[in-house]
Amino acid sequence: MSSITTSAIETPARRSVEKTCDDLAIIVLSAVALIAGLTFRDYGLGWDDYTHAEYADLLLRMYGSGFKDTGALSFANLYMYGGGFDMAAALLHKVIPLELFETRRLLGAVVGVIGLAVTWRLGRRLGGPLAGLAALLLLALCPTFYGHMFMNPKDAPFAVAMAILLMGLVRLAEEYPAPSPRTILIVGFGAGLSLGCRVLGGLALIYAAVGFLPLLLEEFRKQGAREAAYRFVHVVYVLLPGLIFGYLVMGLIWPWSIMEPGHPLEAVTYFSHFFEKPWKEMFDGALVSVPDMPWSYLPTLFALQLPEVLLGLLVAAVVMSLMSLSRADVTARRKTVLLMLTLAATLPLVVAMVKRPALYNGIRHFIFVIPPMAVLAGFAFARTMDWLGEKRRSWQPVALAVFTFGLLLPLSEMIRLHPYQYTHFNHIAGTVRGADDLFMLDYWGLALKQASDGLREQLIERQEIPPQNGKWKVAVCGPQRPAQVALGPDFTIGWDSQSADFAMTLGEFYCKGLTAPVMVEIKRDDVVFARVYDIRGRSISSLLAIPAP
Repeated sequence: MSSITTSAIETPARRSVEKTCDDLAIIVLSAVALIAGLTFRDYGLGWDDYTHAEYADLLLRMYGSGFKDTGALSFANLYMYGGGFDMAAALLHKVIPLELFETRRLLGAVVGVIGLAVTWRLGRRLGGPLAGLAALLLLALCPTFYGHMFMNPKDAPFAVAMAILLMGLVRLAEEYPAPSPRTILIVGFGAGLSLGCRVLGGLALIYAAVGFLPLLLEEFRKQGAREAAYRFVHVVYVLLPGLIFGYLVMGLIWPWSIMEPGHPLEAVTYFSHFFEKPWKEMFDGALVSVPDMPWSYLPTLFALQLPEVLLGLLVAAVVMSLMSLSRADVTARRKTVLLMLTLAATLPLVVAMVKRPALYNGIRHFIFVIPPMAVLAGFAFARTMDWLGEKRRSWQPVALAVFTFGLLLPLSEMIRLHPYQYTHFNHIAGTVRGADDLFMLDYWGLALKQASDGLREQLIERQEIPPQNGKWKVAVCGPQRPAQVALGPDFTIGWDSQSADFAMTLGEFYCKGLTAPVMVEIKRDDVVFARVYDIRGRSISSLLAIPAP
């Protein structure tokens, strides 16, 4: 890093920028870990948690029985996913004094912090300590990523696994044609984790195949065809132990994948077609069937849900990356690294826009592109500071102030939305207040936890006595199992609103607003996330709203 950049960020002790940035990164990671450790219990269950916990039990039972009990290999459709996170949570639950679903939230936080650390190191490797710190801050203050890391058992761990694999591929490009044992191990481990989480991890093969073209072309030009081919074969050969290790990792966390050689391809075929009964979700103010979502679904939601500072720097980084391909003063290794990261951040979205698969639940299935986006954006910020240091030194404090302000915007929203950070919409969308009538917010029903806690508190405060059978009846519009876990054994959960004592509804379009006394209301930024109604003595035929055609 240049001395001009160093002078732009002074410290009282006059330490170097590199040391300062690394120290700040450690502080940020520690702060996130501390906050996560204090707040992980606040995050409710989603639609998938209970089923994933069952999957973990079946997997552990299979291993414990010496593969005699193979129920896990045909359970729902989860056998086509890896169960590494689920098994780790189940095993951790056996040794720490927390409830199972609290353990899952805690482990999600741990995995998320690991993802932040990997992103920091990846950004640092790409653009130096300032780029690494910026990438870390951009990801830590991305509400969508932060919120999902607590409660998303598939997509958040997959995002972290892909970040680890990207780290291995970047190291491979930098060390080519003599990768170190550590790099070989990281590539294999990352590949095994990624494919073991979701078969979509195979996209990394495209990142590598296309991304390595600048480096391989230079090899052929400088070394000659024969020597370049020999060096390439040598790299593939030395990678084999790592890839074998990765295959074993994949098999451990996704045992179905290695029962037959063609199973991973079978999973690709299965997931390439919509495998559930279609339903409608709110997108841009209209109810759209999930298999018929427009090509603009993902670009619209990414533009409206990512922090503005991340979006702006990401656009600049993609432009820089593409322009570098034609520049003679940029090394082939640097071109390869930038191209791989650009593909990792954009290719999945482009493919989805072209292929138009069934899309639903916002951008949760594409969380894995956010870490490389943050790395590229951090790189763009560091390059901007370097350029200003050389050309417009007096503008460096202004750029730093703008960057800081850009980080404070999502931070303030994360504090206001807690624990529903994953529902974040940026100021371009008018925050969640402006997005409420246009898009899905709490589509996973996390607010039912706070609504349940509020109902129990209200009943205690009012000194209400349960009915003769000893259990309150609650009709739920939303995921019922999470509500049952949150309410506990003194409540009976169901759909029947006519015989229920209380109605618990999400603030989504498919739940009615009832004309009954409101006992609990969960709101963020004046937006209703959930309500609990007292419907005793009232005839409520259904909690489901009939959507307009």
